[in-house]
Amino acid sequence: MDENLGHKLENVIYFELLRRGGKVYVGKNNEKEIDFIVQKSNNEYEYYQVAYTVSDEKTLARELAAFQNIRDSYPKYLLTMDFDKTNINGIQKINVIDWLLDGPHSANPSA
Repeated sequence: MDENLGHKLENVIYFELLRRGGKVYVGKNNEKEIDFIVQKSNNEYEYYQVAYTVSDEKTLARELAAFQNIRDSYPKYLLTMDFDKTNINGIQKINVIDWLLDGPHSANPSA
């Protein structure tokens, strides 16, 4: 796999998050990087991890580890090119194409 595909995918997600509104930050949780934290206009947050695929257990564990110890109840998303849509301990794993086509996934639709 071309290593740049993951970075290109992150860029697509970044610009889409900006388009959807809110402030977009790169975050850190202990020593783990959170790809994107979005602060919505109503001061609610969304957390995003982006990976081309998490079919490898080590990659999945690494991506999920970034969400550990986040104690608020704001939405957490793992966006990949994988085709399964699952909930992993409250983290929504969503196919990037589906996410792009579905529009905002805000906990508050009016945000």
